[in-house]
Amino acid sequence: MLYLVSTPIGNLGDMSPRAKEVLEHADLVACEDTRTSHQLFSLLGIKVKATTPYHDHNADEARPKLIKKLQQGLEIALVSDAGTPLVSDPGYKLVRDCLQLGIKVSTVPGPNAVLSALQLSGLSSANFYFGGFLPPKSGARQAHLAEVKSLKSTLIFYETPNRLLKSLQDILSVYGNRNMAVVREITKKFEETRSGSVSDLITFYTQNGEPKGELVLVIEGATQPALFTGDIDALIPSVRPKYPIKKAAEILATQTGLNKKELYQKILDYEKNN
Repeated sequence: MLYLVSTPIGNLGDMSPRAKEVLEHADLVACEDTRTSHQLFSLLGIKVKATTPYHDHNADEARPKLIKKLQQGLEIALVSDAGTPLVSDPGYKLVRDCLQLGIKVSTVPGPNAVLSALQLSGLSSANFYFGGFLPPKSGARQAHLAEVKSLKSTLIFYETPNRLLKSLQDILSVYGNRNMAVVREITKKFEETRSGSVSDLITFYTQNGEPKGELVLVIEGATQPALFTGDIDALIPSVRPKYPIKKAAEILATQTGLNKKELYQKILDYEKNN
């Protein structure tokens, strides 16, 4: 059995009794960072039998070894540095391989920054989209944001403090002045939710400096279809030749609300005539 065990994202009191029990009984605990996990186990008084690293850089080599141990009948627990495994950290390929090989997988649910931030934001939780970490460079970040511009669902992204202001400026550029919340240090001593329009938050963080801690951005979904009455030819150079024509058409469709097939043809015509 492979157990996916959630660990605290801040407050140690959020570690569930079942999570402790599974970790202590597992033959092996696969950790995103064994040093971080051992520190957590020490603070909580959890005595594990053995640990092994499992992260983005060693996953391809480590995964077959873990699979072999599972096939031999060992019980393995998988933990990330904090929160729920597989959410913006490695693990899904291990789960996929287990399912394909008939190895049982179970979850030990617990703390999760995405859902917690959504709760704290005051924005609609009827539907939501989680987009992981925003890209570090502005061009890629704007393209990433534009891909989901027309979604009516609440949008959730991770971000780092040193890039917050630049990201807020890109959000304003792509989405307009929507309502949103910056949620930081969830479950920790200085937990804070700051909400308002994008421009309000830009003003606040410009005046007060970048925040500290781990951040989650929660953004209001689209309230109406995007309207575009400008010159589409002026936008094509922003996505071509950086992206393939099909991808470029998809990005322009989210930016403008126009039909993807029509945009695909417009790109072909533009490149033929320029």
